[in-house]
Amino acid sequence: MSERKIRILIAKPGLDGHDRGAKIVARALRDAGFEVIYTGLHQTPEQIVETAIQEDVDAIGLSCLSGAHMTLFPKVTKLLKEKGIDDILVTGGGIVPKEDIPKLKEAGIDMVFGPGTPLDDIINYHKEQIRK
Repeated sequence: MSERKIRILIAKPGLDGHDRGAKIVARALRDAGFEVIYTGLHQTPEQIVETAIQEDVDAIGLSCLSGAHMTLFPKVTKLLKEKGIDDILVTGGGIVPKEDIPKLKEAGIDMVFGPGTPLDDIINYHKEQIRK
């Protein structure tokens, strides 16, 4: 019997209407053997967490280009914690200033991938962290 595929939810929280990067990452993860669930645009943190639970995902990849990452990303990790979920890896990507990354990590975001991050780096990070 083959090993279960890693399930990852790619989500676009907030009002950000640009999803090209998220779709590129989703496609790369799918092509690397992940099972990818893409939420589409304009998701609330509540919707993202509910979908993650329903889909029994191993990871959530959040994408934000609107500048609302400091509000939206921590809200997702807070909701997961409130529901007693501590086994879902949460990563972020998009336009995130370097000075915000330590604060996001404190809030439970495991890794932040900026523009231009090689797709192999994103794929390998998730494989390494989830298969621990």
